[in-house]
Amino acid sequence: MVRSDVRGDGGRPRVEEPGERDGGPERPGDSSETDTDVKVPEQRGRKSGDGGGRGRAKAPSRPRRRRVLRWSATVLAVVILGTAGAGYLYYQHLNGNIKREKLNLGETKIAEPTPNAAGQTPLNILLIGSDARDTEENQKLGGARDTFDGPPLADVQMLLHLSADRTNMSVVSMPRDTLLDIPKCTDPDSGEVYGKLTHTMTNESLRRGGPGCTVATWQELTGIHIDHFMMVDFSGVVSMADAIGGVPVCVTDNVYSHTSDGKGSGLKLEEGTTYIKGKQALQWLRTRYGFEDGSDIARAKAQHQYMNAMVRELRENATITNPNKLRNLAEEATKALTVDEGLGTVTALYDLSTELRKVEPARITMTTMPYTYVGPRVVPKEGDAEKLFRLIREDIALDGKDKKKTTTEDATSDDPAAAKDEIGVLVLNGTMTSTLAPVAGRAHTVSRLLVEEGFTKSSSSTTTAVVEDKTVVRYPSAELEGDAQAVAKALGIPLGQVERSTEVSGVTLVVGADWREGTAYQAGQEDDTTPESADALNGADKKACMEVNPAFTW
Repeated sequence: MVRSDVRGDGGRPRVEEPGERDGGPERPGDSSETDTDVKVPEQRGRKSGDGGGRGRAKAPSRPRRRRVLRWSATVLAVVILGTAGAGYLYYQHLNGNIKREKLNLGETKIAEPTPNAAGQTPLNILLIGSDARDTEENQKLGGARDTFDGPPLADVQMLLHLSADRTNMSVVSMPRDTLLDIPKCTDPDSGEVYGKLTHTMTNESLRRGGPGCTVATWQELTGIHIDHFMMVDFSGVVSMADAIGGVPVCVTDNVYSHTSDGKGSGLKLEEGTTYIKGKQALQWLRTRYGFEDGSDIARAKAQHQYMNAMVRELRENATITNPNKLRNLAEEATKALTVDEGLGTVTALYDLSTELRKVEPARITMTTMPYTYVGPRVVPKEGDAEKLFRLIREDIALDGKDKKKTTTEDATSDDPAAAKDEIGVLVLNGTMTSTLAPVAGRAHTVSRLLVEEGFTKSSSSTTTAVVEDKTVVRYPSAELEGDAQAVAKALGIPLGQVERSTEVSGVTLVVGADWREGTAYQAGQEDDTTPESADALNGADKKACMEVNPAFTW
């Protein structure tokens, strides 16, 4: 499809390479996740007693004072902004707190998905956790004193997909250790051009002009149109976690994330469920040493547990009514975030929070991009990763609870088709997938098939559409609908794959990834179940508990 921007194999233990730090390539003096000021936190959970086996979450003792609890350290910020309405000057002040960056620094443009029958489109937001040490507070929280004010890495990357009908939400985490291609990006401030990189760790994208390069990297890999991004750093996570008051998390055993050579987040918790906030929440979100096999995959699972618990707490607890607390929350929220220009106002963030709040926890699905190990790193798992990306592109709920679509025969247009030899058809190559290169010469091959069918004005283009899962015929206006359907019928393409689009100037056939070979189009029934390798976690699951590595118990 021609796109525009107008609108693990799991399981294998991760081997740390020399010179690597937790959170990215090692920097001189980096203490990884360690904070030397970490103290044993006050434990609100309790040890398992009679009848309480290990690995089971126990009912936590709740904090004395409940404050409104929100979405993750980033999504949380948007949810609470709607509660602050302190007049025009204060509104302008809050707007001034918000940091803004350009959305996309790459060259590839991905068009928005086609609206559903009600005219609604899904919303895709890239959530980025930066490891920047650009302030004294971030330096203290992140360690690595020799890297103060150095270029940051995008150590946390999650794509949040809100369905077009706002009934469900899907989140896809990309492991920090993923090797992929990073496209050419241009710094919007300096004009510096960063050339394309191949087989590079994904977190490097942030230091190539800003979050807009991370957006461009995701779009090129997945073919998913990204509407917005939200980025938060260490201090932002802590300030927002403090503001929400506490989130329950569970571990199967006592855990202390600390190694003899000073690595680890410093997280120290008792077995069972504990409410965490502030610095402790940051430690949880950064912990790798101590959970499961010590890989970045385990860290993503811990982040999913935290985010799900945050959503549930938001809905189960009372809201804040104290004006001073509301003002403080609004201050922290606006200071914590860097967003794209489209989200750069309190009004835009409030509107977004309204949309997010429509989804019940039971319809939220957290996943990790399916992966395959390549040495100590990972790459997208062939087949499964592309399938997960396709489900997001086609707005198919990952929880499998979408209403079954009824199959009805597509109606033939009332618009009569012109004679075949009078219909101009442009054929494009859309056979590329996230794991497969486009089939060379495919558009020319299919164009010749049309000529043989009598469409003598058919021609092909060397332009390669980024991603088109299904072969589709598009037309720009009602008077060409009959012509487009005639083209589809000649090749055996279902009329349901003929659509009107303002992105084309004439009848346009895009040969999709479902027709990479052969001369006869076969419309198949696709499997729309979420790959098991995506390790899905439902937002209503209160039994989730992180498995503790025996080497990190106390």
